Amino acid sequence: MLSDVCDLPTIFLIENDAHVRQSIRILMSPHGLPVETFANAEEFLRRWQPEWMGILVLDVRLPGMSGLDLQELLLAQGAKLPMLFITRHGDVSACRQALRNGALDFLTTPVDEQALINGIWRGIVQNIEFRRQAGEPGDTRQRIEALSEREKKVLELMLNGLPNKLIARELNLSTRTIESHRARVFSKLQTDSLAALVRLVVKAEHA
Repeated sequence: MLSDVCDLPTIFLIENDAHVRQSIRILMSPHGLPVETFANAEEFLRRWQPEWMGILVLDVRLPGMSGLDLQELLLAQGAKLPMLFITRHGDVSACRQALRNGALDFLTTPVDEQALINGIWRGIVQNIEFRRQAGEPGDTRQRIEALSEREKKVLELMLNGLPNKLIARELNLSTRTIESHRARVFSKLQTDSLAALVRLVVKAEHA
């Protein structure tokens, strides 16, 4: 289910070209980030939830509502998803409008793969950091309590400094399963590194 996937930082890709959608999905597959694809802006809007976290990667020229129109609509609704534009058209005015409205970047195709990867990760980190700063210690305690029992145990072992392999051994689970739990802990506590996670938990405990 999409709602389950979006508990994790997710790449939301709006692109009417199926080949481009598949290419970006393949490009990002080694990085462990879910990719949810949409053929047009209207399809995205029918499913969009304000609590989604991650980054929106979208084409400027889409059938129906354009990428720029979608950007303005989401901004008017208070959406906090960072946006990264891609296009097959070197439209300077569109570039200026997108950047003026807060877009992370504007990449023309054929897109430089490393620039795309870097832009996506920059947006993911920015979104997580925004959510972390927006939260109060009480909210952090509530998010910790909302973790599953297994996630709480993984969090405890992470805070004790155990790497994934030792956590897996301790809980008699596969390393891949631990990596999934670890990603959900980072996502639910809205932080992006172990050091930031430690600071967040300590701050919540002493607030």
